Amino acid sequence: MVLNYIWIAFFLIGFIFALIQLIFLGNTQIFNDLVNSVFANAKTGFEISLGLTGALTLWMGLLKIGEKGGVVALLGRVMGPLFRRLFPELPKGHPAYGSMTLNIAANMLGLDNAATPVGLKAMGELQEINPKKDTASNAQIMFMVINAAGITIIPVSIIVYRTQLGAVNPADIFIPILISTFFASITGIISVAVVQRINILNRVVLAYFGTLAALIAGIIIYFSSLPKEKITAVSTLTANFILVSIIIFFIVLALVRKVNVYDAFIEGAKEGFTVAIKIIPFLVAILVAIGIFRASGAMDYLINGISAFFGWLGIDTEFTKALPVAFMKPLSGSGARGLMIDAMKTYGPDSFVGRLSCTMQGTTDTTFYIIAVYFGSVGIKNTRYAIGCGLLADLAGFVAAILVAYLFFH
Repeated sequence: MVLNYIWIAFFLIGFIFALIQLIFLGNTQIFNDLVNSVFANAKTGFEISLGLTGALTLWMGLLKIGEKGGVVALLGRVMGPLFRRLFPELPKGHPAYGSMTLNIAANMLGLDNAATPVGLKAMGELQEINPKKDTASNAQIMFMVINAAGITIIPVSIIVYRTQLGAVNPADIFIPILISTFFASITGIISVAVVQRINILNRVVLAYFGTLAALIAGIIIYFSSLPKEKITAVSTLTANFILVSIIIFFIVLALVRKVNVYDAFIEGAKEGFTVAIKIIPFLVAILVAIGIFRASGAMDYLINGISAFFGWLGIDTEFTKALPVAFMKPLSGSGARGLMIDAMKTYGPDSFVGRLSCTMQGTTDTTFYIIAVYFGSVGIKNTRYAIGCGLLADLAGFVAAILVAYLFFH
C-alpha cells in the first residue's frame, strides 16, 4: 500500500514540475526528456534483472549445495541467539537463519553479486511462514531494513572508482564509510525493534552488538596502520579470498556428507532463474517512476531549496553539493553511482565534495530497489512500515556521513 502511494507520488510530482517548466519557463524539451526517461529506465530495469539472472542462478545453486551440506544450518546455529530476539516470529532452527547470515556477511564484505541471491532466498524462506502472503511480515521487514542499511566493511567498488579517477589516496574514505554505515544499521534495527516492541536491551543482543563494534574497531585500527597505497590491495584480496573460500567450503562439506553436489547445484540454479524472472515487473515499475521524478528536475529544486535554507541559517553549505547522491541512493544504486562519479569529475576525487559523495554512496544500500526486488520476488504488495524504517536508517547514515566527512576531510 505504501509503495503504491510513493509510486503514484513520483509520477504526479514529476508531471507537475514538468508542467511548471513548460508554462512558466518555456521549456518545450521537458516532456521529451520525461518520455525518454520512461523508456530508458524501463530498459534499465529489464537489463538489471537480466544481468541478475547469471548471479542468481550461480548463487542459488551454491546455496543449495550449502543447504544440503549443512552450512546454512551451521550458520543458523551461530546466529540463532541473536536472530531469535530480532526475529521472534521465526521458529528455532529455521533455514532462513543461515541464509540471512550469509546475506549480511556478503553485504559487509561488499559482495553485492553474492548478497542479492542469498537475500532473495532468505526472503522466500521467510515468506513460507508468512500468514498473509501479500503483506510483509515483521521478520521480513526487519530483514529488509537490515539490508537497506547495508553495513559495509570493505567498499571495494568505491575504492576502485576513486583509483580510476586519480585520487591520491583512493581508500581514504574507508573509515568514514565504515563509521557512517554502522550508524545507519544500528538506527534501522532500533527503529524496527521499537515498532515491533522487540527488547534489544538484553544481554544477548548487547553481546552481539558489542562484539560487532569491537570487530569494526579492530578493522579500523588494522587498516589505519597500513600504508594508504596498500589498503585497496589488501581489502580487495581479503574480500575475494573469503568469497572463494566460502564456495570451496560449501563443496567440501557437501562431499563429506556424501551429497550429489552437481545435482544440488542444478536444483538450486533452476530456482534462481525463476526468481530473476519474477523480479522484472517490480523493478521496471519503480525505476520508471524514479526516472520521471529525476528527469522533471524535482530533485534539483529540492536540493537548491535545502542549500538556501542552510545558507540562511549561516551553516556551511558545501555539503549540499553532494546531496544528489544522498537523495538518489535510496532510489537508484546506479543513479547514485553516476552522481558520485560526476561529483568527483566536477570537484575532484580528493575534494571535500568528492570524498563526501563517495562516503554517502557507501553508507547505505538502495532502499527502494531492495523493496522492489526482495518483496517483489515473493509477491508482497503491502510493505507496511518497511519504507519508513529503511529511510530513517538512510537518513541516519547520511547525517553521520556528513559529520564524519567534516571531521576527516574539511
